[in-house]
Amino acid sequence: MQEVERTFCRMIIPLSLGEKVKVLIEGAAMQRRVEGMLETHGTRMRNLQLVNIKSADVWIRDYGPTFLLSRNGKERAAIKWRFNAWGGKYDDLLYDDQTGEDIVRTAAVHTFRPGIVMEGGSIDVNGSGTVLTTEQCLLNKNRNPQLNRKEIEHYLEEYLGVSNVVWLHSGIEGDDTDGHVDDFARFVSEDEVICAHSRSRGAHNTQVLERNLEILASATNESGNPLRVRRLPMPKPLYLEEEKRWLPASYANFYVGNAAVLLPVFRDKCDATAKDMLQEAFPDREIVPIPAADLVYGYGGIHCVTQQEPAARTD
Repeated sequence: MQEVERTFCRMIIPLSLGEKVKVLIEGAAMQRRVEGMLETHGTRMRNLQLVNIKSADVWIRDYGPTFLLSRNGKERAAIKWRFNAWGGKYDDLLYDDQTGEDIVRTAAVHTFRPGIVMEGGSIDVNGSGTVLTTEQCLLNKNRNPQLNRKEIEHYLEEYLGVSNVVWLHSGIEGDDTDGHVDDFARFVSEDEVICAHSRSRGAHNTQVLERNLEILASATNESGNPLRVRRLPMPKPLYLEEEKRWLPASYANFYVGNAAVLLPVFRDKCDATAKDMLQEAFPDREIVPIPAADLVYGYGGIHCVTQQEPAARTD
């Protein structure tokens, strides 16, 4: 627990230099402790807002709302998807569907409720009309068994405002979310995708990621232009001995802030390469390496514990 809290502090400090950071807490005692920790570590406190909302776990990317901006950027809204704890895998985490409701209530924005199960980590958008997702997750019968591919595409188009859906195949080994795209493929611009690849011969990740790379190589954005695809290395796989399973360690689970990009790192020889690739993709932002193994041991990462909430334009 203490190691994960230190990881949160390492994330919040650089983000607070360029944007307001909201942190979910529960109760006055936790508020005092969190304020003390962050102030001690050098957080820009005027950009910190502690929000008293109960939650079962930290994976707000998946149970939190998807925030929207109008085309002129002056109006905000949110989509509150249903959350069923990744296909009913964790009954003790089902409460976080209510946590998502509490978040949109405190955000005080118009909220759309499609009535279908969707997690934020299962989609990645380019901001101009294209969304990446996976068949393994969105077509899984443990989410929305009543919907087929075309019907799910319709929901994505209607609520995200996209016109182009790129269906990748499946996710990396150890991912208990049934193939979330934010663990291996992410937009870094309107027409460029960074996708993980692995050279481990015979490993599950190698085959799956090569298949996804082949799909991306023939995919286009909403304007019909081919996507530019860059291969992001994978760190050495992490193995959880007590559970006899691999963990979903990946550099693709980064978070893009206003002034900084938080990059998960693993004391791996590929850490520096991943940092250089993201610096090239985001030259106007500082790339901040965040040791992420402790988060991955909980089956998540940096992107999974964050959810951006855009500010409306005031001009």
